[in-house]
Amino acid sequence: MSFAAILIKLCEQEMSAIGTVFNRLWMASILLGGWDWIAQMGDRTPESDLPGLTLTTQPQTIPNFREIALLFLVGIIGTASVLCWAWSLTQTSVANSTLMRNLSPLFTCILGGIFLQQQFEIRLIGGLFLGIFGASLIGMNDIQIGLEYLWGDGLGLLAALFYALNLSILEYLRPKFSAVKLLFWRCTIGAIALLPLIWLTQDSFFPHSWRGWATVFILASLCQCFGQCMLIHNLKYFSSTFIAIFLLLEPTLTAIFAWVIFGETLSGLNSLGFVIILSGIFLAKTSQSSHKKILIEEKTT
Repeated sequence: MSFAAILIKLCEQEMSAIGTVFNRLWMASILLGGWDWIAQMGDRTPESDLPGLTLTTQPQTIPNFREIALLFLVGIIGTASVLCWAWSLTQTSVANSTLMRNLSPLFTCILGGIFLQQQFEIRLIGGLFLGIFGASLIGMNDIQIGLEYLWGDGLGLLAALFYALNLSILEYLRPKFSAVKLLFWRCTIGAIALLPLIWLTQDSFFPHSWRGWATVFILASLCQCFGQCMLIHNLKYFSSTFIAIFLLLEPTLTAIFAWVIFGETLSGLNSLGFVIILSGIFLAKTSQSSHKKILIEEKTT
């Protein structure tokens, strides 16, 4: 998933941010739809309890009205988070926007406590704040303060809130639906929701060259399908709060890849932030509230 920012940067040489997101979503929805169809035509046994992503599906159940509404909400909120993030980057500095979005684990923890009645140990809370602090050190030298950045900072904060809400809903739906099916709904509804917006604001829907097509296809298949599927799959084993803390590694890894690929500079704060984030993840991982109860029961039997 850390390659997403790099691939988006390459895609935006030919397309706008909205166009990149739109093509990423509709391509992913086709790949995921085919993936789910192959899975249903093949092995219909329940998902394996082994870590990793499998092509097998959970027993098919008919979603009720509440679950259908939440599936649509996942698509809308997930897309809104991406758009707020992209809009924020045009209204404030990258460092400010990143700092705001790094607060998503805090929102995930609050939402998990309110809507999922989750209780968190002090070690997970400590790991959460340690991870956020480490992530905040990345780009700290570029933080800009001023009223002119207030709107962009607010959009970055809204993107973090939407992302946290998206993770919380996915965690609620995960026991009933496979990771592939959940992501298929998210991508399909998101692409449909973006269609009117891109129609009204953009002159072109698609890339202009084969390189553009290849880049957005890699973005859709590698980052959206494989990366996001593994993330949603692991909501079966870990709480959304721990997943959100773990995702704080993403900007650091992106910075490392950008240093290798684009020759961008890595500061000492990047290295320090990386170590602090790892420490926060380790501390949160030692908390039993990071794990789902099903795993705790499996370990005791």
